[in-house]
Amino acid sequence: MDLRKIADGLSVSPQVMPSDVPALKAEGFRAIICNRPDAEAADQPGHEEMSAAATAEGLEFIYLPVTPGIVTDETARAFGQALRDLPGPVLAYCRTGTRSATLWSLSEANRRPLPDILGAAKAAGYDMNGVARRIANGGRTPTDTGDAKFDVVIVGAGAGGISVAASLRSRKCDLDIAVIDPADIHYYQPGWTMVGGGIFEPRDTAKTMGSLIPKGVHWIKAAVAAFEPKDNAVVLDGCRVVKYDRLIVCPGLKLDWAAVEGLEETLGRNGVTSNYRYDLAPYTWQLVQGMTAGRAIFTQPPMPIKCAGAPQKALYLSGDAWHRRGVLKDIDIQFMNAGGVLFGVKDYVPALMGYVDKYGADLNFFHNLASVDGPAKKATFRIAKPEMEPTEVRVEFDMMHVCPPQTAPDFIRVSPLADAAGWVDVDQATLRHKTFDNVWSLGDVMNAPNAKTAAAARKQAPVVAENIVADINGGSPVAQYDGYGSCPLTVERGKIVLAEFGYGGALKPSFPNWLVDGTKPSHVAWLLKEKLLPPIYWKAMLRGKEWLAKPEKIRVAAE
Repeated sequence: MDLRKIADGLSVSPQVMPSDVPALKAEGFRAIICNRPDAEAADQPGHEEMSAAATAEGLEFIYLPVTPGIVTDETARAFGQALRDLPGPVLAYCRTGTRSATLWSLSEANRRPLPDILGAAKAAGYDMNGVARRIANGGRTPTDTGDAKFDVVIVGAGAGGISVAASLRSRKCDLDIAVIDPADIHYYQPGWTMVGGGIFEPRDTAKTMGSLIPKGVHWIKAAVAAFEPKDNAVVLDGCRVVKYDRLIVCPGLKLDWAAVEGLEETLGRNGVTSNYRYDLAPYTWQLVQGMTAGRAIFTQPPMPIKCAGAPQKALYLSGDAWHRRGVLKDIDIQFMNAGGVLFGVKDYVPALMGYVDKYGADLNFFHNLASVDGPAKKATFRIAKPEMEPTEVRVEFDMMHVCPPQTAPDFIRVSPLADAAGWVDVDQATLRHKTFDNVWSLGDVMNAPNAKTAAAARKQAPVVAENIVADINGGSPVAQYDGYGSCPLTVERGKIVLAEFGYGGALKPSFPNWLVDGTKPSHVAWLLKEKLLPPIYWKAMLRGKEWLAKPEKIRVAAE
């Protein structure tokens, strides 16, 4: 155990195990505080297991979890109260001890001089300079004044963030706009399916972030820790505060690999891959090329996920490659879908079922991936069919393509901007926040019931830009989003089922039926995906050129 005394009566440490508790008692500790949320890692004991171990040794136990990067003022106050209430000495732990040290530093803000707090933390091996401003502010996040102020602040520089920044600049070039994002690289994620199918090169799906931020837009290269919308403030890691007149929230989704036991440890090896990661998509194609016989599993988690068709796109392109090489008859393809349908818009299902039959794939509905044993090449699925008791099945595999569970990022889920399910709460037509009038959202993180695709963000960006400009000019929203999303389903090399639809599954074709019938496989749609969409993304969408994406005006009822 790595126990670090930080003050009289308190030590902090990285993760401790139930088997460590007797030794902690022998060291004289009388209470334990757990600051690590459950399920951060597969080998991590849950707080209930730790509590039981502490109780067995006569130690008191408190669970006070802290999401990484989000140490709230309330949690710091609760930590200080716990130290006053618990018998000492106390051990507080998280993954590394940093969150516990941070909580102590903030809770002591009104009791000790700032240099003493920083010095005690440093002596224990923890650098608290990043929260020095909060400590100096009495342990509270200072949002009354900011380190910077902008007309519009955009959180997230993905497809939605850069597009809406460019659309705003094209409408009102004098706006002072900042984009907040810590990433160095921007990815064209729709291209990763094609990388996994051996069609695109990985390097063609990535560009430096700095080359894409629109001219005149400030790039703040930092992570967001919290929102204080009542103070029109965004709090960054390190407690810097950025103030805004209007805020746009579009950080994308969190890929929750850790939600599947054993998955993180085996990704990229043991035949386990995913086109949802830049570094893994090439491994998908490597596995497909090397496979001549055996079982290939393709998984799809519960909705919502980004690009709901992506899990089966991987299946179709793999099946087509095996068909072309003449080995398909020796490969057992299993599609494990946590949902109950192949595709959510029924008009496209007949064409897709034709390819399911062509590749001899078995459809297993209500099968949700629960754990993976990579070295043994076995996967466990939880089966939850309606009106039936849940069961589990363990399936052997030679190759497995995984679509990870997906959630809103932690800093969104715990924020005042989120609905009960953790998504940014917006009006589905205007994309304006339902509570805070100067906040908008687009992309995967908001709660409108549309498909989470780059094509959806392409349509949403002009709507948000138009409505913000109208708001700046003192008017009401003027543009509305109809739920448009597009999913080019790559059913074989050279053919695509071009699914385009809006709210409620209404078909929203972009082209006349004689050119592209979206309900049938089309070579023209393939050419669109392979040749036209990448340059449209890089050179039009991200530069504010709204080809086939002009915002729809709000229709005002006649009086």
